[in-house]
Amino acid sequence: MTTRRNSRTVRVGGLTIGGNSPIPVQSMTNTDSRDREATLRQVRALVSAGCDIVRLAVPDAKAAAIFSYLKEQGVTVPLVADIHFDHKLALESVAAGADKIRINPGNVGSREKVAEVVRACRAAGVPIRIGVNGGSLEKPLLQKYGAPTAEAVAESAMGHVRILESLDFYDTVVSVKSSDVRTMIEANRILAEKTDYPLHLGVTEAGGLGRGVVKGAVGIGTLLAEGIGDTVRVSLTADPVEEVRAAREILSALALDPKAGIEVISCPTCGRTRIDLIPLLAAFEKGLDERGLRNKKLKVAFMGCAVNGPGEAREADLGIAGGDGEALLFRHGETVAKYPSDKIVEILLDEIEKTEAK
Repeated sequence: MTTRRNSRTVRVGGLTIGGNSPIPVQSMTNTDSRDREATLRQVRALVSAGCDIVRLAVPDAKAAAIFSYLKEQGVTVPLVADIHFDHKLALESVAAGADKIRINPGNVGSREKVAEVVRACRAAGVPIRIGVNGGSLEKPLLQKYGAPTAEAVAESAMGHVRILESLDFYDTVVSVKSSDVRTMIEANRILAEKTDYPLHLGVTEAGGLGRGVVKGAVGIGTLLAEGIGDTVRVSLTADPVEEVRAAREILSALALDPKAGIEVISCPTCGRTRIDLIPLLAAFEKGLDERGLRNKKLKVAFMGCAVNGPGEAREADLGIAGGDGEALLFRHGETVAKYPSDKIVEILLDEIEKTEAK
């Protein structure tokens, strides 16, 4: 197994980012932060989906008040204020109870304005995430490199790190993002060599649910497989809940998700398949959610025929292998019984309910 990069730790609310801590999944609300009820509903939906840290846009002072409101309503996950240009909004967000501030020190104005934010964060024990995107690099760096290259993005981030360090602030998380997957990967590799601050991974402006998930999985997954990365967000033009689901799948695929529940192994089907596996799997996935079984730590094999079915089922806690309009139910590779294919989903869900998780 790849050794994880040794980063320093940063405390965000009740969570630790970095070191050997579990990798938190983040998402960002897309409601108007001034709409308290809509934002509360979305935050709760994100938390229910497994989101560990929620970021909220703060365009004005009214929006900054959302942090105190959410905490009054019982929200306990760490909340991050996303700040651009106006440093006073960072100050108001800290005062309202934000657990972390996301800024680009280069776009909030003078050094003294950055220092004000640092002083407020230090006094409240609130960390800062430096966020640098390839699409918003400083002009001198664009002139130096000719384009938002990985080297340019990494240099920008390190410049902002030095601003905070010059103010004696080290409670920092760093993120370098790009809509170009290769740029994002290489920029994070550069940072991983240059600094031990925790790194927040993500491919920005990745696209919709299909392409965006693929780009996020390639970028984030590549780095995590190399031991780089301390917290993640899969950015999608979609319901933010889908971001959380995608991030959890990436972590689970790399055995990095302590919250991982049921792992479903399913074959892609072929000409040997004599059971209508695709709709059966869809019904099974839906049943997991309806019965609240998704978080149960079990491995389930959902196979179309006897070629790979028994072998995969042997490695699983439970599984099925399709036949001609029927399916065999397996438990740890041993056949339990044979059932009609139209009954197998409910029977399998019943078996999962009765099975103790690992």
